[in-house]
Amino acid sequence: MSIGALDATSAYGKVAGIGSALGKPSVGKTDDAGGFGSMVEDLVTGTASQMRAAEHASAMQVAGKGDLIDVVTAIGAAETALDTMVAVRDRVVSAYTDIMRMQI
Repeated sequence: MSIGALDATSAYGKVAGIGSALGKPSVGKTDDAGGFGSMVEDLVTGTASQMRAAEHASAMQVAGKGDLIDVVTAIGAAETALDTMVAVRDRVVSAYTDIMRMQI
C-alpha cells in the first residue's frame, strides 16, 4: 500500500487540528495569502513545536521530574511530524524538478 505525501499531510493536519490549512474551507475565515505557502508554514511551525515539546519532555525525564510515557509519546509525535515534513519536501522538490524539465 502506497501512501502519498498529501495523504500524510492530510492525516497530520487532522491530528494537529490544522484542517483548514489543508485546503478545507474554513467558515468566516478569509486568507488572502492562503494556499500552499500557508499550509507549509503551518506544518513547519507545528513540526517545530512538536520537536520542542519532545525536547522539553526529554529534559524533564532526565531531571527526574517527567514520566517516561510522556517522553515516548512526545518523541513519537515529533517523529511523525518530521516524517510528514520530509515527505512534503520530497514531493515539492520532485514537482519542481519535473517543472524545470518541461520544454517551453
